[in-house]
Amino acid sequence: MRAFRCPECRQPVGFEVQRCLACGTAVGYHYPSRQMLSVSGRAGVVVDERQWVRCSHWERGCNWLTAGDCGGGRCFPDSFVRRSPAPDDSEALGELDNTLKALRRLIFQLMDLGLPVRPYYQAEDGLAFDLLSSKSLGGPVMIGHANGVITIDLDESVELYRERLRIRLKEPYRTMLGHFRHEVGHYYEMILVQDTPLAEHARAMFGDEREDYQAALQRHYSGVVPPDWQSTYISEYATAHPWEDFAETFAHYLHITGTLATIADSGLVLQANRVTWDLKAEIDARVSYADATIADIIGDWMPLSSVLNRVNHSMGRDDLYPFSLPPRVVDKLGFIHQVVTTTAVDHAAARQG
Repeated sequence: MRAFRCPECRQPVGFEVQRCLACGTAVGYHYPSRQMLSVSGRAGVVVDERQWVRCSHWERGCNWLTAGDCGGGRCFPDSFVRRSPAPDDSEALGELDNTLKALRRLIFQLMDLGLPVRPYYQAEDGLAFDLLSSKSLGGPVMIGHANGVITIDLDESVELYRERLRIRLKEPYRTMLGHFRHEVGHYYEMILVQDTPLAEHARAMFGDEREDYQAALQRHYSGVVPPDWQSTYISEYATAHPWEDFAETFAHYLHITGTLATIADSGLVLQANRVTWDLKAEIDARVSYADATIADIIGDWMPLSSVLNRVNHSMGRDDLYPFSLPPRVVDKLGFIHQVVTTTAVDHAAARQG
Protein backbone atom coordinates (compact mmCIF):
# COMPACT_ATOMS: atom_id res chain seq x y z
CA MET A 1 0.00 0.00 0.00
CA ARG A 2 0.93 3.64 -0.46
CA ALA A 3 2.86 5.84 1.89
CA PHE A 4 1.82 9.43 2.51
CA ARG A 5 3.59 12.57 3.66
CA CYS A 6 3.38 13.62 7.28
CA PRO A 7 1.65 17.03 7.38
CA GLU A 8 4.17 18.26 9.96
CA CYS A 9 7.63 16.83 9.28
CA ARG A 10 7.05 15.73 5.64
CA GLN A 11 8.45 12.28 6.32
CA PRO A 12 6.65 9.16 5.00
CA VAL A 13 3.75 7.71 6.99
CA GLY A 14 2.25 4.34 6.15
CA PHE A 15 -1.28 3.95 4.84
CA GLU A 16 -2.61 2.50 8.09
CA VAL A 17 -0.69 4.37 10.79
CA GLN A 18 -2.29 6.73 13.32
CA ARG A 19 0.89 8.50 14.31
CA CYS A 20 3.97 9.61 12.38
CA LEU A 21 6.93 7.53 13.53
CA ALA A 22 9.35 10.35 12.79
CA CYS A 23 7.78 13.26 14.73
CA GLY A 24 4.93 11.69 16.70
CA THR A 25 2.14 13.73 15.09
CA ALA A 26 -1.30 12.10 15.28
CA VAL A 27 -2.55 11.65 11.71
CA GLY A 28 -5.68 10.44 9.96
CA TYR A 29 -6.44 9.55 6.36
CA HIS A 30 -8.73 12.07 4.60
CA TYR A 31 -9.98 10.18 1.56
CA PRO A 32 -11.48 13.09 -0.44
CA SER A 33 -8.05 14.75 -0.66
CA ARG A 34 -6.09 11.46 -0.47
CA GLN A 35 -3.87 12.96 2.20
CA MET A 36 -2.83 12.32 5.76
CA LEU A 37 -3.96 15.19 7.98
CA SER A 38 -2.93 16.17 11.47
CA VAL A 39 -5.77 15.40 13.88
CA SER A 40 -6.26 16.76 17.35
CA GLY A 41 -8.07 14.24 19.54
CA ARG A 42 -11.81 13.93 19.16
CA ALA A 43 -12.09 17.44 17.69
CA GLY A 44 -10.59 16.21 14.44
CA VAL A 45 -9.80 18.70 11.72
CA VAL A 46 -11.72 21.18 9.55
CA VAL A 47 -11.34 20.87 5.77
CA ASP A 48 -13.15 23.35 3.50
CA GLU A 49 -15.41 24.39 6.38
CA ARG A 50 -16.42 20.79 7.11
CA GLN A 51 -15.37 18.94 10.22
CA TRP A 52 -13.66 15.58 9.87
CA VAL A 53 -13.33 13.35 12.93
CA ARG A 54 -11.81 10.01 13.79
CA CYS A 55 -13.68 6.87 12.72
CA SER A 56 -15.60 5.24 15.56
CA HIS A 57 -13.29 2.22 15.04
CA TRP A 58 -10.22 4.34 15.82
CA GLU A 59 -9.51 2.42 19.02
CA ARG A 60 -9.67 -0.79 16.98
CA GLY A 61 -6.93 0.38 14.63
CA CYS A 62 -8.70 2.41 11.92
CA ASN A 63 -6.99 5.67 10.90
CA TRP A 64 -9.60 6.98 8.45
CA LEU A 65 -11.43 10.23 9.06
CA THR A 66 -15.17 10.59 8.61
CA ALA A 67 -17.31 13.67 8.13
CA GLY A 68 -18.61 14.85 11.48
CA ASP A 69 -22.10 15.42 10.06
CA CYS A 70 -22.47 12.03 8.35
CA GLY A 71 -23.97 10.20 11.33
CA GLY A 72 -23.02 6.76 12.57
CA GLY A 73 -19.39 7.63 13.19
CA ARG A 74 -17.93 4.95 10.94
CA CYS A 75 -15.53 5.83 8.15
CA PHE A 76 -16.51 5.30 4.53
CA PRO A 77 -15.05 1.77 4.08
CA ASP A 78 -16.33 0.50 7.44
CA SER A 79 -19.82 1.77 6.62
CA PHE A 80 -20.10 -0.89 3.92
CA VAL A 81 -20.37 -3.53 6.67
CA ARG A 82 -23.98 -4.67 6.95
CA ARG A 83 -23.52 -7.46 9.49
CA SER A 84 -20.72 -8.05 12.00
CA PRO A 85 -20.16 -9.90 15.29
CA ALA A 86 -22.10 -9.08 18.43
CA PRO A 87 -20.47 -6.49 20.74
CA ASP A 88 -19.80 -9.16 23.39
CA ASP A 89 -18.14 -11.63 20.99
CA SER A 90 -14.57 -10.67 21.83
CA GLU A 91 -12.90 -13.44 19.81
CA ALA A 92 -14.80 -12.59 16.63
CA LEU A 93 -14.25 -8.86 17.16
CA GLY A 94 -10.52 -9.51 17.30
CA GLU A 95 -10.78 -11.22 13.92
CA LEU A 96 -12.90 -8.32 12.65
CA ASP A 97 -10.08 -5.79 13.16
CA ASN A 98 -7.75 -7.56 10.71
CA THR A 99 -10.59 -8.12 8.26
CA LEU A 100 -11.56 -4.45 8.27
CA LYS A 101 -7.95 -3.57 7.49
CA ALA A 102 -8.20 -5.65 4.31
CA LEU A 103 -11.56 -4.04 3.49
CA ARG A 104 -10.10 -0.53 3.76
CA ARG A 105 -7.26 -1.52 1.43
CA LEU A 106 -9.82 -2.79 -1.06
CA ILE A 107 -12.04 0.31 -0.95
CA PHE A 108 -9.00 2.58 -1.30
CA GLN A 109 -7.90 0.76 -4.45
CA LEU A 110 -11.36 0.69 -6.01
CA MET A 111 -11.68 4.43 -5.49
CA ASP A 112 -8.13 4.92 -6.79
CA LEU A 113 -9.05 3.09 -10.00
CA GLY A 114 -12.10 5.33 -10.42
CA LEU A 115 -14.65 2.53 -10.15
CA PRO A 116 -18.12 3.29 -8.77
CA VAL A 117 -17.98 2.50 -5.05
CA ARG A 118 -21.50 2.86 -3.67
CA PRO A 119 -22.58 1.43 -0.30
CA TYR A 120 -25.78 -0.56 0.00
CA TYR A 121 -27.57 2.18 1.94
CA GLN A 122 -27.09 4.72 -0.85
CA ALA A 123 -27.89 2.77 -3.99
CA GLU A 124 -30.10 -0.15 -4.98
CA ASP A 125 -27.14 -1.86 -6.62
CA GLY A 126 -24.76 -0.82 -3.84
CA LEU A 127 -22.16 -3.01 -2.20
CA ALA A 128 -22.48 -4.57 1.27
CA PHE A 129 -20.31 -6.82 3.41
CA ASP A 130 -21.43 -9.41 5.95
CA LEU A 131 -18.38 -10.15 8.10
CA LEU A 132 -19.26 -13.21 10.16
CA SER A 133 -17.43 -15.80 12.23
CA SER A 134 -18.07 -19.50 11.67
CA LYS A 135 -16.94 -20.17 15.24
CA SER A 136 -19.45 -17.75 16.70
CA LEU A 137 -22.30 -18.98 14.53
CA GLY A 138 -21.51 -22.62 15.22
CA GLY A 139 -21.51 -23.51 11.54
CA PRO A 140 -19.62 -22.75 8.33
CA VAL A 141 -19.75 -19.29 6.83
CA MET A 142 -19.59 -19.57 3.06
CA ILE A 143 -17.43 -16.88 1.49
CA GLY A 144 -19.26 -15.57 -1.56
CA HIS A 145 -21.22 -12.88 -3.35
CA ALA A 146 -24.96 -12.63 -3.94
CA ASN A 147 -26.71 -9.59 -5.42
CA GLY A 148 -24.23 -7.07 -4.09
CA VAL A 149 -23.69 -8.69 -0.67
CA ILE A 150 -20.24 -10.14 -0.03
CA THR A 151 -19.95 -12.59 2.86
CA ILE A 152 -16.57 -13.18 4.49
CA ASP A 153 -15.67 -15.72 7.18
CA LEU A 154 -13.75 -13.83 9.86
CA ASP A 155 -11.98 -17.04 10.89
CA GLU A 156 -9.91 -16.71 7.73
CA SER A 157 -8.19 -13.70 9.29
CA VAL A 158 -6.36 -16.21 11.52
CA GLU A 159 -3.24 -17.19 9.59
CA LEU A 160 -3.06 -20.78 10.85
CA TYR A 161 -6.69 -21.47 9.94
CA ARG A 162 -6.29 -19.88 6.51
CA GLU A 163 -3.01 -21.65 5.79
CA ARG A 164 -4.52 -25.04 6.56
CA LEU A 165 -7.30 -24.32 4.07
CA ARG A 166 -4.79 -23.14 1.49
CA ILE A 167 -2.84 -26.38 1.74
CA ARG A 168 -5.96 -28.56 1.72
CA LEU A 169 -7.31 -26.76 -1.37
CA LYS A 170 -3.85 -26.82 -3.04
CA GLU A 171 -3.84 -23.08 -3.56
CA PRO A 172 -0.58 -21.14 -4.07
CA TYR A 173 -2.04 -18.01 -2.48
CA ARG A 174 -4.79 -17.27 0.06
CA THR A 175 -5.22 -13.96 1.92
CA MET A 176 -8.08 -11.87 3.26
CA LEU A 177 -7.38 -9.14 0.72
CA GLY A 178 -7.38 -11.81 -1.98
CA HIS A 179 -10.85 -12.93 -0.86
CA PHE A 180 -12.15 -9.37 -1.00
CA ARG A 181 -10.66 -8.77 -4.44
CA HIS A 182 -12.11 -11.98 -5.81
CA GLU A 183 -15.61 -11.44 -4.44
CA VAL A 184 -15.75 -7.82 -5.55
CA GLY A 185 -14.94 -9.14 -9.03
CA HIS A 186 -18.28 -10.95 -8.96
CA TYR A 187 -19.96 -7.71 -7.93
CA TYR A 188 -18.44 -5.66 -10.75
CA GLU A 189 -19.25 -8.32 -13.31
CA MET A 190 -22.86 -8.07 -12.11
CA ILE A 191 -23.14 -4.29 -12.38
CA LEU A 192 -20.74 -3.53 -15.24
CA VAL A 193 -20.91 -6.52 -17.60
CA GLN A 194 -24.11 -8.53 -17.21
CA ASP A 195 -27.00 -7.27 -19.32
CA THR A 196 -24.72 -4.80 -21.13
CA PRO A 197 -23.15 -4.81 -24.61
CA LEU A 198 -20.03 -6.28 -22.96
CA ALA A 199 -21.82 -9.50 -22.02
CA GLU A 200 -21.22 -11.29 -25.33
CA HIS A 201 -17.59 -10.24 -25.35
CA ALA A 202 -17.24 -11.61 -21.81
CA ARG A 203 -18.77 -14.92 -22.88
CA ALA A 204 -16.30 -15.20 -25.73
CA MET A 205 -13.48 -14.52 -23.30
CA PHE A 206 -14.50 -16.45 -20.17
CA GLY A 207 -17.25 -18.82 -21.32
CA ASP A 208 -21.03 -18.85 -21.04
CA GLU A 209 -22.00 -17.80 -17.52
CA ARG A 210 -25.46 -19.31 -18.03
CA GLU A 211 -23.93 -22.74 -17.37
CA ASP A 212 -25.40 -24.32 -14.21
CA TYR A 213 -23.27 -22.83 -11.44
CA GLN A 214 -23.89 -25.39 -8.70
CA ALA A 215 -23.31 -28.29 -11.06
CA ALA A 216 -20.08 -26.65 -12.23
CA LEU A 217 -18.84 -26.22 -8.66
CA GLN A 218 -19.72 -29.81 -7.79
CA ARG A 219 -17.78 -30.99 -10.82
CA HIS A 220 -14.80 -28.85 -9.85
CA TYR A 221 -14.70 -30.02 -6.24
CA SER A 222 -14.96 -33.64 -7.38
CA GLY A 223 -11.59 -33.13 -9.03
CA VAL A 224 -12.55 -32.54 -12.65
CA VAL A 225 -10.12 -29.99 -14.10
CA PRO A 226 -9.56 -29.22 -17.79
CA PRO A 227 -6.33 -30.67 -19.16
CA ASP A 228 -3.52 -28.13 -19.58
CA TRP A 229 -5.61 -25.53 -17.71
CA GLN A 230 -2.46 -23.52 -16.94
CA SER A 231 -2.35 -22.28 -20.55
CA THR A 232 -5.82 -20.73 -20.34
CA TYR A 233 -6.64 -19.89 -16.71
CA ILE A 234 -4.96 -17.83 -14.00
CA SER A 235 -5.73 -20.47 -11.36
CA GLU A 236 -7.24 -23.90 -11.01
CA TYR A 237 -10.31 -22.44 -9.30
CA ALA A 238 -10.89 -20.21 -12.32
CA THR A 239 -11.70 -23.34 -14.31
CA ALA A 240 -14.80 -24.06 -12.19
CA HIS A 241 -17.21 -21.69 -13.96
CA PRO A 242 -17.05 -18.56 -16.16
CA TRP A 243 -18.10 -16.44 -13.16
CA GLU A 244 -15.13 -17.74 -11.20
CA ASP A 245 -12.80 -17.18 -14.13
CA PHE A 246 -13.90 -13.55 -14.33
CA ALA A 247 -13.60 -13.03 -10.54
CA GLU A 248 -10.18 -14.66 -10.34
CA THR A 249 -8.91 -12.60 -13.28
CA PHE A 250 -10.37 -9.43 -11.76
CA ALA A 251 -8.62 -10.18 -8.47
CA HIS A 252 -5.30 -10.60 -10.24
CA TYR A 253 -5.81 -7.34 -12.09
CA LEU A 254 -6.14 -5.70 -8.65
CA HIS A 255 -3.11 -7.61 -7.33
CA ILE A 256 -0.98 -6.44 -10.24
CA THR A 257 -2.09 -2.82 -10.55
CA GLY A 258 -2.10 -2.34 -6.77
CA THR A 259 1.45 -3.60 -6.42
CA LEU A 260 2.66 -1.58 -9.40
CA ALA A 261 1.09 1.56 -7.91
CA THR A 262 2.93 0.95 -4.64
CA ILE A 263 6.21 0.43 -6.48
CA ALA A 264 5.70 3.62 -8.48
CA ASP A 265 4.65 5.61 -5.42
CA SER A 266 7.84 4.46 -3.71
CA GLY A 267 10.05 5.61 -6.58
CA LEU A 268 11.51 2.16 -7.28
CA VAL A 269 12.87 1.80 -10.82
CA LEU A 270 14.63 -1.05 -12.59
CA GLN A 271 17.57 0.55 -14.38
CA ALA A 272 18.73 -1.38 -17.42
CA ASN A 273 22.37 -0.35 -16.95
CA ARG A 274 22.47 -1.61 -13.36
CA VAL A 275 20.80 -5.02 -13.41
CA THR A 276 22.91 -8.13 -13.96
CA TRP A 277 20.78 -9.51 -16.79
CA ASP A 278 19.72 -8.22 -20.19
CA LEU A 279 16.99 -5.61 -19.82
CA LYS A 280 16.02 -3.73 -22.97
CA ALA A 281 14.77 -0.60 -21.23
CA GLU A 282 14.24 0.93 -17.83
CA ILE A 283 11.15 -0.32 -15.98
CA ASP A 284 9.42 2.64 -14.38
CA ALA A 285 6.05 1.56 -12.97
CA ARG A 286 3.07 3.92 -12.92
CA VAL A 287 0.63 4.81 -10.18
CA SER A 288 -2.12 4.73 -12.81
CA TYR A 289 -2.32 2.73 -16.04
CA ALA A 290 -5.62 4.30 -17.09
CA ASP A 291 -4.11 5.54 -20.36
CA ALA A 292 -1.98 2.45 -20.93
CA THR A 293 -2.55 -0.89 -22.60
CA ILE A 294 -2.53 -4.29 -20.97
CA ALA A 295 0.76 -4.89 -22.79
CA ASP A 296 2.23 -1.90 -20.93
CA ILE A 297 1.01 -3.29 -17.61
CA ILE A 298 2.34 -6.81 -18.19
CA GLY A 299 5.57 -5.41 -19.64
CA ASP A 300 6.23 -3.68 -16.34
CA TRP A 301 4.83 -6.43 -14.14
CA MET A 302 6.80 -9.41 -15.42
CA PRO A 303 10.32 -8.16 -14.60
CA LEU A 304 9.22 -6.39 -11.42
CA SER A 305 7.34 -9.39 -10.04
CA SER A 306 10.36 -11.55 -10.80
CA VAL A 307 12.50 -9.20 -8.72
CA LEU A 308 9.95 -9.20 -5.90
CA ASN A 309 9.87 -13.00 -5.93
CA ARG A 310 13.64 -13.03 -5.45
CA VAL A 311 13.37 -10.49 -2.63
CA ASN A 312 10.98 -12.89 -0.90
CA HIS A 313 13.43 -15.75 -1.47
CA SER A 314 16.12 -13.64 0.23
CA MET A 315 13.92 -13.61 3.33
CA GLY A 316 13.31 -17.36 3.15
CA ARG A 317 9.75 -16.97 1.88
CA ASP A 318 7.93 -18.30 -1.16
CA ASP A 319 7.18 -16.26 -4.29
CA LEU A 320 5.33 -13.01 -3.73
CA TYR A 321 3.42 -13.70 -6.96
CA PRO A 322 3.36 -17.47 -7.62
CA PHE A 323 1.47 -17.33 -10.92
CA SER A 324 2.25 -17.37 -14.62
CA LEU A 325 0.55 -15.23 -17.24
CA PRO A 326 0.21 -17.06 -20.57
CA PRO A 327 -1.15 -15.12 -23.57
CA ARG A 328 -4.74 -16.26 -23.08
CA VAL A 329 -4.73 -15.04 -19.48
CA VAL A 330 -3.21 -11.72 -20.57
CA ASP A 331 -6.10 -11.35 -23.03
CA LYS A 332 -8.55 -11.87 -20.16
CA LEU A 333 -6.70 -9.31 -18.06
CA GLY A 334 -6.96 -6.98 -21.04
CA PHE A 335 -10.74 -7.35 -20.99
CA ILE A 336 -10.80 -6.49 -17.28
CA HIS A 337 -8.57 -3.48 -18.00
CA GLN A 338 -11.04 -2.32 -20.65
CA VAL A 339 -13.99 -2.68 -18.27
CA VAL A 340 -12.20 -0.83 -15.45
CA THR A 341 -10.81 2.06 -17.48
CA THR A 342 -13.96 2.61 -19.55
CA THR A 343 -16.10 2.55 -16.41
CA ALA A 344 -13.76 4.95 -14.63
CA VAL A 345 -14.09 7.49 -17.44
CA ASP A 346 -17.87 7.14 -17.53
CA HIS A 347 -18.10 7.34 -13.74
CA ALA A 348 -15.97 10.50 -13.63
CA ALA A 349 -18.09 12.11 -16.35
CA ALA A 350 -21.30 11.25 -14.50
CA ARG A 351 -20.00 12.79 -11.27
CA GLN A 352 -18.98 15.99 -13.03
CA GLY A 353 -22.35 16.14 -14.79
